[in-house]
Amino acid sequence: MIIRPREIFLTKGMGRHKAQLASFEEAIRDAQIAEFNLVPVSSIAPPNCKILPRAEGLKKLQAGEVVFVVMSRNQTDENQRLVAASVGLALPKDRNMHGYLSEHHSFGQTEEEAGDFAEDLAASMLATVLGVQFDPEADWDSKKEIYRISGRIVRTSNATQSAIGRKNGIWTTVVAAAVFIV
Repeated sequence: MIIRPREIFLTKGMGRHKAQLASFEEAIRDAQIAEFNLVPVSSIAPPNCKILPRAEGLKKLQAGEVVFVVMSRNQTDENQRLVAASVGLALPKDRNMHGYLSEHHSFGQTEEEAGDFAEDLAASMLATVLGVQFDPEADWDSKKEIYRISGRIVRTSNATQSAIGRKNGIWTTVVAAAVFIV
């Protein structure tokens, strides 16, 4: 049996709790994916996969359903520690080809920095299979321009959540996910 997702949506969330697991539960609740059985998969966006807004994608899923996700997760119980979780997405112009997703989790990066990194990572992976030449050391804005000029990468985006840890041993969890709809 071949399982190939037809649609995908991006989501993110943050949770806090004195227990690490409960903090994660709060984060996936905030991302609105806690009622599903989440199965992590690797980083390929299937050919012809339609990108949906989160609200539209959620309407197509049922509680208890097994759902495939590419998820980034980060946690801290340290006061004032900045954590981020990001999923980047890059799709080729030729929709019959697969795209790439990337997971990035970091400490000390702002939401924008982590999101740009994840988006750059997904686009770089796609660019290498498309044969687009670029300087891997160049900044994201420079690479975006090369990808745009090449005409072979049509869309990049990311879902990123960051948060600052709290004192008294409270766990802070951030998640970002690409959710597949079969």
